[in-house]
Amino acid sequence: MKLRQKFISVLVFFMASLLVGLSGLFLYLNPQIPDASTYQNVQIETPLRVLGQNGLLLAEFGERRSIPITLNEVPQHFIDALINTEDKRFYEHRGIDFISLSNDLLSLVGDLITDRGLGSGASTITMQLARNFFLSFDRAWMRKIKETFIALHIEQLLTKDEILELYLNKIAFGHRAYGVGAAAQVYYGKPLNELSLAQIATIAGLPKAPSNLNPISNPQASKARRRVVLLRKLVI
Repeated sequence: MKLRQKFISVLVFFMASLLVGLSGLFLYLNPQIPDASTYQNVQIETPLRVLGQNGLLLAEFGERRSIPITLNEVPQHFIDALINTEDKRFYEHRGIDFISLSNDLLSLVGDLITDRGLGSGASTITMQLARNFFLSFDRAWMRKIKETFIALHIEQLLTKDEILELYLNKIAFGHRAYGVGAAAQVYYGKPLNELSLAQIATIAGLPKAPSNLNPISNPQASKARRRVVLLRKLVI
């Protein structure tokens, strides 16, 4: 009986300490979390395009290639492939996938023990969006915590479809292409809705490592990643 009481006391102390620690961390990071209007009034950068009399693109000026697109314009095949690959419980969680997070924490412990720093982890689509909008891409553990808090904040303010639409327009896809509309044009010279299933799978697999997995820079790695995306789409 005494052992049970001691266990309960230790558990209560641990939970209380964890709650106090998280509260303190939130109070410290809260001033660094962007205001709600930041998410709700996002302007997608678009380059200056010069067209000929026949309507064909002659030149494009700007650091980023971006073609804004609405969620309704994105083929369902692409949405399914992206979610199955990047965040299969996207419509179920509230910014954090605790199943993936548990694996991430185990990986973090291993990284800290071996002094490798924080690995890429299993970030949700919302966490990836938070990182792309507001944070650096360094692998520090504090960046990961900020990313988590911002993701929770985003999920309170936006619907899942709004989050997904922002993600599809904001994420880097390699070769200065930001967003799926630009990626389709950069890699295949066509609108997203005219791509084949294989081409859709190729682009859907790019967010993990756009510089290394795109079909221009590394065709072999791109094909291997495409196969992973297609297999996940068939299995799930």
